[in-house]
Formats: sequence, C-alpha cells, structure tokens
Amino acid sequence: MKPKRGLLIRVGADQSDGGGNWNGLVDSKDWSFAYIPIPEEKPIRPGLEKPYALIAPALQPFGLPLPVHLSPRQMHLDPDFSWLSYGDQGQRALQIKGSNADGIWQPGDILVFYAGLRDIRQPRHVPGALVYAIIGLFVIDSILEAPTVEQSAWDQNAHTRRLLSPDGSDIVVRARSGISGRLDRCIPIGNFRNRAYRVREELLQTWGGITSKDGYLQRSARLPRLKNPALFYAWFQNQNPRLLHRNN
Repeated sequence: MKPKRGLLIRVGADQSDGGGNWNGLVDSKDWSFAYIPIPEEKPIRPGLEKPYALIAPALQPFGLPLPVHLSPRQMHLDPDFSWLSYGDQGQRALQIKGSNADGIWQPGDILVFYAGLRDIRQPRHVPGALVYAIIGLFVIDSILEAPTVEQSAWDQNAHTRRLLSPDGSDIVVRARSGISGRLDRCIPIGNFRNRAYRVREELLQTWGGITSKDGYLQRSARLPRLKNPALFYAWFQNQNPRLLHRNN
C-alpha cells in the first residue's frame, strides 16, 4: 500500500487544562503504554458517557492510580481504537477532509496518532522527560459528516456521542480493519531540542520530512503533513507494528 496523503495528529491527555493536567503513561523498558484520552467538555447523549473509571485497570501495570481530579469526569475518547473511529471539528476537520489545493483525501490515506507520554522510569519533573511516541495509525476507509452518522453508530465516536453543535462541522473518520488500530507497543519518535519537542532529525530524513518547522510536534491548529506518506508507511511497516482494536 502506498498512501498519497498523511497527517500527524497529537492525541491524549497532557498538562494543559483542556488536556486533563496529566499524561498517558509509558514504560521505556518495553514501550508498553496506557492511552489516556482528554476530558470531555461538552454535553453527552444520555447513556453514551465514557467515565475515566473505565481505564483505571489499564494503569495498574504502571503502579499509578487514576488522578483524583479525573475520577469523576467523562473522557473524550478520541480516537476510539475499539471502533476504529476518529472525530474532529473546525480547521482540523477541514485539513483532514482536504481541499482542491492539497488534494481531496481518499480511502488508503493515513492518520498517524502520537502522544506525549510520561515515562514511569524517569523522575516526573525532569525537563524533556516526556516520551513523544506514535500510539496508533488509521488507514482511512471513509470520512463522514458527523450529523449524517446513523443513530445506531452514535456510540462509536466521541463526536457523535455529543449533543452536536448547530453548525454540524464535526467529522468522523472510519478506518480499515486489520491494518488500523492502537499499537501494542508505542514507537518513540521525538526528542527535546530547540526549546520544543520535535521529531528526531534522523527520522525526518527517513520519512522524507513533515511540514512543521524542524519537526515541531507540540499542539498546533495546523496539523503536520507527511511530505512522503508512502516512505513513512514503509518505515512504519518495518517497525513490525502490532495493531489492536481496543483502547487499552
């Protein structure tokens, strides 16, 4: 498979207020990790709530409990690897759909999910101690306007679990089964240099580059595009990834 387009998308909890003031966990001994979504900030359809208590068992191997401030809250579970779905809105949704300028996105294009993870084997407040790593990959099957998703599938993505905003700008990406999912082991890709987390220089060369300056990885309204998605995907396959259809 040779995808024509690809985006890097940062997901998961982080130290911002909107990110839950926490990070997902990783063990650098074997690169096992816990996927911790950001908190949900909008009203959810009754019966479709995803409380943080659901992921408490995934934290046990790392020897850390769910933080008290997240325990009573709901997750914005996105991507949802159990359903192979990802939603977005606004400018990011427009970038995922594409345009005539950069090409309309098609089945077979890829979304690469990465997160800033806390290494349980490093002191918590060491500068640059986060592990920026790929945690999953979707090969696109279809892109839908969220308001068009059938009611029977509302529970399959965070953006259709919500009571939708009036403009209906949300989209939902569905990925191909068998070649999409959450990684069993994350793949570290970043380091801290020039005052920010960035893709390692040797990987930028191997992948054929990305559109963000010097491999910049931290949150931005403009998603980094892979300049050579086929070259990246060949590298990814060489990592012998094991893709799972579950969140943790």
